[in-house]
Amino acid sequence: MLMVPANRIGHGHFSAAELKTIQEVITLSVFAVFSVYYLKEPLMWNHLVGFAFIAAGAFFIFHKWA
Repeated sequence: MLMVPANRIGHGHFSAAELKTIQEVITLSVFAVFSVYYLKEPLMWNHLVGFAFIAAGAFFIFHKWA
């Protein structure tokens, strides 16, 4: 319910790709915290590598190239 108005407001400042990247990073971060603290699942090295790749992708999406 809150996502559609936020995207309409945010689209004036961010591109669609940037908005989607923000959504994915927040969703995966919340899910990682939820799975560790509530589901008691360990965070493995491959999860951390995957998060590093997502962070690298976010860097490339948000970096302003000439």
